Order: sequence, then structure tokens, then C-alpha cells
Amino acid sequence: MKILVLNCGSSSVKYKLIDTEGENVLAEGGVEKIGLHDGFLKYKLADGSKAIKELGLVDHKGAVKAVLDILTDPELGCIKSYDEIDAVGHRVVHGAEKFSKSVLLTDEVIQQVKDCYDLAPLHNPANVTGIEAVEEILPGIKQVGVFDTAFHQTMPAKSYLYALPYRFYTEDGVRRYGFHGTSHRYVSARVCEILGVDINTQKIITCHIGNGGSITAVLNGKSVDTSMGLTPTEGLMMGTRVGDVDPGALTFLMKKHNLSVDELQKIINKESGVMGVSELSSDMREIESAVKNGNERAKLALDMYEQRITKYIGAYAAEMGGVDIIVFTGGVGENQTGLRANVCAPLAFMGVTLDLEANKERGTEKVISSADSKVKVVVVPTDEELMIARDTAAIVSGK
Repeated sequence: MKILVLNCGSSSVKYKLIDTEGENVLAEGGVEKIGLHDGFLKYKLADGSKAIKELGLVDHKGAVKAVLDILTDPELGCIKSYDEIDAVGHRVVHGAEKFSKSVLLTDEVIQQVKDCYDLAPLHNPANVTGIEAVEEILPGIKQVGVFDTAFHQTMPAKSYLYALPYRFYTEDGVRRYGFHGTSHRYVSARVCEILGVDINTQKIITCHIGNGGSITAVLNGKSVDTSMGLTPTEGLMMGTRVGDVDPGALTFLMKKHNLSVDELQKIINKESGVMGVSELSSDMREIESAVKNGNERAKLALDMYEQRITKYIGAYAAEMGGVDIIVFTGGVGENQTGLRANVCAPLAFMGVTLDLEANKERGTEKVISSADSKVKVVVVPTDEELMIARDTAAIVSGK
């Protein structure tokens, strides 16, 4: 089956065309700057090289049409017509408590996704816009929604509830939902394949570390706790997001500086985290470079960033009564070797030791713990698109 995987953001559409029979990526790329006059399509050619096509002002429908056109281009494309696409799988950020697994997108389901707009005002509307664009351009094609929050629906109430008045949960749905669920699901399953162990007997901590980051406790194949909450701002210190913070500090700042809700949202989502502390960059490569050049603020930001990852790993190991496997994934987790070493060093008391030579590997599947480590530490590059393609193929074929 040829599955088109779409990840529609507020100003971008990322895509991969995947042949699920051999799980081969036939094409990939994305449209950026949707709604602006300098919008463009970035795509990868058959030889692996990348190219850019200027589009100018396009909306989401125009962006999806540009993707389909490049896929069927006589010279640059990999398929002859739209008819070769068997189904479309969409990344949908928020499914609240409505969805615990991927589903076929019907009118009823799409309305339920819209009902979650207030929980993900930046993401869900863009996701639905992409779904509706495909409906218009490819009428009748089957579409599947794969939810970031679905994997975490197995968390017990003690993990997902906040210690707020209970009515805010029953009336407003305020609880921990978690995100990056498709990534955590993929890498927790994949690491067990790599190690040749049964996921149903393992205590796994998956660390999706990127510009946004989250950590999940996976017990016997199920998410039992995760660091992101009602929104993706809770948990780890991130590129520009604040992560865990005393809510009293936020109300204090609102009063002191007469901040509106929107102004506070901007601060905690766009101006905090590594960027806020370092006042330099949200890119960990630039932070590491600055640390090597003696930038003290960059060092402080890096120390804080790493400490919080270690702290969550320790907490989740305690929660599960131990840990068998720690997985690093995401752009930072897969590539920043120094960060992995620094995060794992304080965990020596749990029997975690790294093979420093193995840890030099970047962006590849690799066991980086030493032979005598009591806990396996493994790098597993995430593949959310493949997971979406698999789910889509299974659903549309009735498996």
C-alpha cells in the first residue's frame, strides 16, 4: 500500500509517501511559510539530494495540492497519478480522552477533533484544515487520524490527574494528556525488537529529546506516566518552553508586570527554556558550541536542561520499581553525545554505565551502555511517519 503521511501545522505541511509493503520511503518533503508570499516546497529527489520550489502565497489546500503535484510530476515524481495513493494518514495532536487509538476519519470523528480545539488551539485546527483539504482534492480517499495523545490514554488516574478541584477535570477536561505518543510507542516497541526482548515484560523509559521534549514511563508496553501535561509546556526544560515551574511564580509575574494571558503564554512557550536562560539560542548545537567557548550562561542552560532529564528518568525508575531499558530519541537525543553521557552519569547508582566509544555514534540505532551495565541504554531514531503509515494501512485494510 502507498500511504501519504501528512503533518499539517499552522504554517507548514510535512509529508512522506511510504510503501508499507517494504516500508520504503518513496518521497518526502514539506511546504513552509503557508499564507506568506514567499511560501515554498522543499522535497527530496530520488538520488537523495534536496530541491526547493517557490510557491508564493498558498493556503493549506494549495500546499496539499503542491505536494500531490510534485509526487506526480513527470520528471521529479515517483507516482504517475493520484490514484496510486491508497490512503492518507494524518498526525493529529490532541484527541483528549476521545481517542485511545488511531481511527478512520469520518465526519463524526472530525467533529470530535474540532471539539478539542480549546486544548490545542495552534495544532488541531491546522490538522483539520489539512484533512479537509485532502477531502476536497481527493474526494472519497480514506483518511486516518493518528493522535499524539492516544498512547498515553493507558495512564492511571493517579498519573494523569492534577491536584486541582475535581470539577475542573469533570467539567473542563483539565488533566495530563501527554504528547509525542506516536514516537514513544514506536521507540519502545523498536528497542525491544533490537534487544530481542518481550515488551510485555519490560520497564522502559523513553526520552524524546528535541526542541520540544518529553519522557515516558512504559511498563509492560503501556504508558503509565509522561512528562508533558494538559499542554506541551509542562515537564522538561525545552528549546523555548519553560517546562515545570511553580504556578505561583506565574501569577506573581502576571500581577507584577500586568501581563495578559496571551503575553504570559508567549513567555512560557516562546521566550523561556534554553533560549530564555541562555539569551543566546534554543538550538542545542549552538549552546554546546558556546559552552566550549566559555559562555557561562550557555553552560547554565545546558546544566539545567540535562539535570531535568536525569531527574525524570530517576523519578520514573522509582515509580516503576526499576528500569530495564532507557531509550534516547528525537533530534537532540539521537545526536548530542555529550548530553547523553551527562544525563546518564548520575544514574550510576542504578547500575547505568555507558560504553563511551559506542556513545560516539550519532543518529543510528545503537546500544550505548557497557556490557556490564544493569540497565540497557539505547539510541533509537524515531519514525513517527512510519508508525502513522502502519496504522493507516492496517485500518483501511480492516486488519
